[in-house]
Order: sequence, then structure tokens, then C-alpha cells
Amino acid sequence: QCQLNGLWRNDQGSLMEISALRDNGDFEGQYLTRVTLSGGCAQISPLKGTQQQLGEEGWSTFAFTVRWDKFSNATTAFVGQCFVDAGGKETLTTMWLLREAVGSLEEDWKATR
Repeated sequence: QCQLNGLWRNDQGSLMEISALRDNGDFEGQYLTRVTLSGGCAQISPLKGTQQQLGEEGWSTFAFTVRWDKFSNATTAFVGQCFVDAGGKETLTTMWLLREAVGSLEEDWKATR
């Protein structure tokens, strides 16, 4: 089974650390992105999520959100699945949806990436 706790690095060089994984699957941690909307220097942002608890068969799925409040008025939701290869290497695959605040309802169309 995949263990989400620990330090993860993605293809873009961003770092995610899951430091508190509870028995019910809830977890907390922090995320340091190398990609920002503003192009400025990113700071560590809090993340919270949950992991689907499975038996010995199948691979677990998970979801978490990151609040980018220190440098951007945006929130990202990630969903993913954890895989373990024959050698024991754990890999997370994710997709994300980012919502940035906009100034009006008319601008709503450009707020989600």
C-alpha cells in the first residue's frame, strides 16, 4: 500500500510534505510550488486532504486543497491516485483545478484553470 506521509516532488520541482496522516485518512501538510500565477516568489502554503481507505486490493485515491493566500488570491483542488511498482517505488498521479478570484460575475469565465 502507498503511504502518503512524507516529502513528494513533482515534475515541475514543486514540493509537497504530508506530515499528519490520521487513521481516518485525513491529512495535513504544506506545499511549496515552483509555478505561480503572479510570477513572483512562492511561499509555503497549507494543504488539507483525505485519502480513501482501501483493503489490500486496489490503489488508494486521495484529494487535497491548497490555499495560496500568502502570495495569490487562489485555491487549488487536487485529486489523484497512488501507485506502487514491483520495486516498491510510490508514484502519485494528480489532476488539479485552480480557482482565482476575479472582480465581477462577468469575469467568472476566466477564473478557473
